[in-house]
Amino acid sequence: MMKIGKILMIIVALMLVLLIVGIPVGNDMIALSVSKRLRNTPLPEDTEIIDYTSKAGKLVGSGNGMQYLGAILVKSQLTREALDNYYSKYRENDWSYLVSEQKSSQIKFIEHGYLEFDSLKDTVDFNGYYVVYSWGNNNSLLDFDLRGH
Repeated sequence: MMKIGKILMIIVALMLVLLIVGIPVGNDMIALSVSKRLRNTPLPEDTEIIDYTSKAGKLVGSGNGMQYLGAILVKSQLTREALDNYYSKYRENDWSYLVSEQKSSQIKFIEHGYLEFDSLKDTVDFNGYYVVYSWGNNNSLLDFDLRGH
């Protein structure tokens, strides 16, 4: 009888470890997929992708819940308004394919935590740099990630 108890304890311990590790990894994969969708979207003329990033967690606002951000850094000869107009045809909702000027390596609209584009750390002239970003969502058990609380 003791052997069955030890086996059950080991199985429960392994399941807990898988949950503790698996849920954050799953959420990171969801955020990465948001970034990947942006990277796979055709670029307008005179525009190139410089860098990309993603993050899962409680990023803006208050309350509980996971948020998923995917972002690409582009360098373009187009204006922010022209880029916004271009990406509007890919917009699925008010939270996708948003365009903002990038004036530092740090992504400023993240309220909780820190996110930056490594490729801009030594940049002095930010003229022509823009971040195109989308917020993702997922309604599943992966919301039990402590980073969302």
